[in-house]
Amino acid sequence: MTLSATERARYHRHLALAEIGAAGQEKLKAARVLIVGAGGLGSPAALYLAAAGCGTLGLLDFDRVDLSNLQRQVLFDTADIAKPKADAGRERLTALNSEIRINAHTVELKAANVRAVLAGYDVVIDGTDRLSTRYLVNDACVLYGKALVSAAIHRFEGQLMTYVPNQGPCYRCLFPDGRDAVVANCAEAGVLGVLPGVLGTLQATEAIKLITGVGEPLTGRLLTYDALDMRFQEFRVSRRRDCAVCGDAPSITEPRDQDPLPASAASGAVRRLSADDLHVLLQANTAFLVDVREPYEFDAGHLAGSRHIPLGELPRRLAEIPKDAAPVFICRSGGRSLAACSMALAAGIASPANLDGGLQAWAREVDPTLEVA
Repeated sequence: MTLSATERARYHRHLALAEIGAAGQEKLKAARVLIVGAGGLGSPAALYLAAAGCGTLGLLDFDRVDLSNLQRQVLFDTADIAKPKADAGRERLTALNSEIRINAHTVELKAANVRAVLAGYDVVIDGTDRLSTRYLVNDACVLYGKALVSAAIHRFEGQLMTYVPNQGPCYRCLFPDGRDAVVANCAEAGVLGVLPGVLGTLQATEAIKLITGVGEPLTGRLLTYDALDMRFQEFRVSRRRDCAVCGDAPSITEPRDQDPLPASAASGAVRRLSADDLHVLLQANTAFLVDVREPYEFDAGHLAGSRHIPLGELPRRLAEIPKDAAPVFICRSGGRSLAACSMALAAGIASPANLDGGLQAWAREVDPTLEVA
């Protein structure tokens, strides 16, 4: 595959990079990338991959553009309201780069169709805000040998990791299971408009690296971003030998839709506490606190009596939390602790709670003397 004169002019800044050059740009031209979710994360990822010359881009989204989307979903404008996102996104990307192919998948991704959808792609970018779809995409990528770049956002925080077949852990290794009722969506919890722009652009970066073979992919590492503190952190993640899909004896051998919530885990199974709510519980001595921050954060300041279990260690240390403890998970601003609630609920721990706003909210509303790193 060779580049035309027009393509050489369009991608001149890439060709000037020795690490990419003509060979790398030709790999991009031949690449086939599926973006699951044309929302806050998928928007910047799609725009930058189209601009970069990714030869075939798939946009999968079953939703329509809503006015509330425009605060962060930069793939769309006011004229797109009520249009199917996949179709509106295809129009925008074609206008940006008419030399690439854009496939619009206006379908709801399910176990029954995931294999057929993924078959035409080599790299998958997960920008969905539904946990059930996130696990389905992860499992399908493991089973069908597709590279996956997964990201998630919550309020002011985001996280990112990359799965490369047979080279590192998958999403289930870090979060063994999850329920749609656990993690509040953007409508419920809110999200800083620029946050998905940061994470979605990083997803596009990872995809370009995977396609061209440049740099080191984010395998075996979870990257987190705190917009309020303008801080990136990295956590090492290992493949779990008991992982249900990529472990030594996997129990998931074909894609499956997320099991419906049992009656005991209906919506609201994860309690959401304000700083004042937690203050009342602590005064009554009825709270089992689990701080999931990193050691340096914990050492800088923490609530008395907190059990310290960093988020990266939580999957293998869940046994330290009594099944009936109804633990309260806490972190800096509430994102990591919400993920911990998901893991605890999946492990059968009763009624876990999240401190909304984290220790930043505690320091702001209850105890301003607490040092929060």
